Amino acid sequence: MTSRSPEVQKHLALARRNCLICAAAFGMGAAVQPLLYGAVNVPFVGVQLGGGALFCLLGMLLGAGRVSLNVVSVMTSVVSISSLTATVLLTGGMHSPAFAVFYCLPLIITVFTPGRRLPMVLAITLALGGLVLVSVLSQATRLQLASYAVTYGFTALVAAYGAQTYRRLIQAEQLSQEARLEVLKQLSESEHRLELAERNRAEIERLVLIGQLASSVAHEVNNPLAFVKSNLRFIEEEFGQHPAMPNRDEFHEVLGETQQGVQRIQQIVADLKQFSRLDPLHEECSVEEALAEAERLASVRLHSLGDVVSEVSPGLPRVRMGQRHLVQVLLNLLVNAADAVEVVEPKRPARIVIRASRSTAGVRLEVEDNGPGIAPQVMARLFEPFFSTKPPGQGTGLGLALCREYISRSGGTLVAENAPEGGARFTLELAAAAAP
Repeated sequence: MTSRSPEVQKHLALARRNCLICAAAFGMGAAVQPLLYGAVNVPFVGVQLGGGALFCLLGMLLGAGRVSLNVVSVMTSVVSISSLTATVLLTGGMHSPAFAVFYCLPLIITVFTPGRRLPMVLAITLALGGLVLVSVLSQATRLQLASYAVTYGFTALVAAYGAQTYRRLIQAEQLSQEARLEVLKQLSESEHRLELAERNRAEIERLVLIGQLASSVAHEVNNPLAFVKSNLRFIEEEFGQHPAMPNRDEFHEVLGETQQGVQRIQQIVADLKQFSRLDPLHEECSVEEALAEAERLASVRLHSLGDVVSEVSPGLPRVRMGQRHLVQVLLNLLVNAADAVEVVEPKRPARIVIRASRSTAGVRLEVEDNGPGIAPQVMARLFEPFFSTKPPGQGTGLGLALCREYISRSGGTLVAENAPEGGARFTLELAAAAAP
């Protein structure tokens, strides 16, 4: 048997139930006949039992998948009207109590076969034929025939209109369901595009940060490269002029400086690669490790400006935030602080303080500078996307907006204020990670 959709299975179950209800109705008619007429009418009982048996057979064939819904609908009309016609003729013709059923039979069949046009048309036609046959055999007058026809015509029109209305309701429901599915599909695509846009926005901002550090990185790399090159030239000259081993202490000092320069270059490159890679994010991280990475990355920007002071309490708990995101937040705040102290007038050495301590929720982080502070009109829009006080080409206006977004997603907060002694202070409240 071929697989059926849930909608088709629903219609099949309804049709099988209707067949069983009709079979039960025929069986009940055969059972109550002696009570109504005072004696057993064998032909009447036979018609009722035969109709019930046919409906049971239709239900079983439908359940086994041997017949379609259209065939069952047609057979329902034929069996019902044939049985009704025979019943009326056997119980008094036009004077039979069942004669009035001719008028309501189209309505009944329309109810039992909803949304199907062929059974409705067939039921109206067959019921009209049965009504005319019984009337003619019962020798009805022309006036009676006209009265029956008018009454039946009105009933048939009501049945046809009801069936048409039901079909339209079904079609409207189907169209509404299709429209709803299309809207859900479009909504899902929109959410996917929004998620992709947010991811791209975060990557762009991180690359912008790397770009802002690029000139400082070049300077920081050039310094160790300069004395590495100078030391290598010194070693070459020493070995060229003195084949014998030169002063061992001086030689070890030169080698040590060279190794430190190479390690500094390696560390800068490794930090940049770590920060720019697209590896999966962890849901928690160590604040100390994130601070160390952010300070190393920011050092290429802050190296010549002044002091960076870290006041980190020991034994801080892990926080509910990916390390790459926390590093990006801290690096953004440190670079912003460097930009602020660089433009302060009169010029003074920069002092940036990073504090990390336990709090009720988890960890409290503060990044404070001795720059000019935040102007009131800027404070009101500080965390708005694309708002920036930097000259065109030097910022996207997304840095602080993304910082607040990352912090809020992990259950924390980020606020900005002006410190009493001057300068700006950014305070992060980070939620502690769940205990393992």
